[in-house]
Amino acid sequence: MSIFMTIRIAMKALARNKLRTALTMLGMIIGVAAVIAMVALGSGAQAMIEDQVKAQGTNLITIFPGFSMGGGAKGGAGSSTRLVEEDAKALRELPEIAYVCEMVNTRSQLIYGNQNWQTNIEGTNVDLPLIRSWQMMYGGFFTAEDVRSASKVIVLGANVADNLFGEGIDPTDTIIRVRNHVFKVLGVMARKGASGGGQNQDDQVFAPYTTVMKKLSGQQNLNRILVSARSAEEVATAAQSVDATLRARHEIAPGDTPDFMVQTQDDIVALRTQTTSTMTTLLAGVAFVSLVVGGIGIMNIMLVSVTERTREIGLRLAIGARSSDVLFQFLIEAVVISLVGGAIGIGLGYGVAWGVRTYQQWPTLVPPDAVVTAVLFSAVVGIFFGFYPARKAAGLDPIEALRFE
Repeated sequence: MSIFMTIRIAMKALARNKLRTALTMLGMIIGVAAVIAMVALGSGAQAMIEDQVKAQGTNLITIFPGFSMGGGAKGGAGSSTRLVEEDAKALRELPEIAYVCEMVNTRSQLIYGNQNWQTNIEGTNVDLPLIRSWQMMYGGFFTAEDVRSASKVIVLGANVADNLFGEGIDPTDTIIRVRNHVFKVLGVMARKGASGGGQNQDDQVFAPYTTVMKKLSGQQNLNRILVSARSAEEVATAAQSVDATLRARHEIAPGDTPDFMVQTQDDIVALRTQTTSTMTTLLAGVAFVSLVVGGIGIMNIMLVSVTERTREIGLRLAIGARSSDVLFQFLIEAVVISLVGGAIGIGLGYGVAWGVRTYQQWPTLVPPDAVVTAVLFSAVVGIFFGFYPARKAAGLDPIEALRFE
């Protein structure tokens, strides 16, 4: 018997019991749809985190203070005060580094007229907009001369400007008060939204770090240093050079724990996506279990089908059909149920992902390999769970089958 005839007989057998075939497919449909939807949600969350982290800056490397040591007692992370301006100056000499930005921060109340707003004040230098790829909404950023002279000038985040002056108003050249000092507003940063850590980047203001250190916080050390490598390919090399330079400046021997921390964007992405990856794997595993359950349903229905069609199988064998023809026919039926159910499940999974993205504003991303895996797994499930019923049908004795009532 030709393979085409066998396929035709298998398809007719499935068509005779449309409702039962559809219900058998339901397990595969739900399983595949669950896999696609869960992977789409997890992958979308990972992509969102990566985009948020990368939006923090171009080829960004961040140097944080480490822990301090006093009398044998270790301070917590960030307690060291040894990160200073001279460290930043030394990093500017490295050939792999494009921009370096000193950072100090404090928090204070900003006052304009009868309006006030408490926010973070970030002391920085002129390289910040270049490192962070951050444009201006109104006005301009402060200059290197402002940094050198510790000028009392300030650039507002969009959220701060809205609360002090109202939405859509350009406050450039306005005078505001910060504690007992008056500052001139130079401009407003463009809206940037939430950072990778969830903080509102628009709810902060920027001033020369020298101004913040001398007139607001009184501190001598830096809270962190932002560094931008010249290219993405040089980030790893630049991070190593930064580490070596600061170890030499702080007289820290190789192998000893430094009093600073060097963190790249890849480190941050890996940290933020670790939990998301674990949850995605867990949810995908649960979804794959539903595929196995669907496969067991296929086996159950195929066994019922073999029992119902025992006389038909016996008749086919009696008039010359080979056992391999019968085996192949039932395998085809199982695989068709799996693949068609898988195809419908893929469409349903895409629909669920689209619905979540549209109505819940949750980012979704369906990797192509997830679709390929779902299709292949559907076929494997069909073959695996359909083989036993097919083998049972092919092993029937024609005479006993014809006697079956």
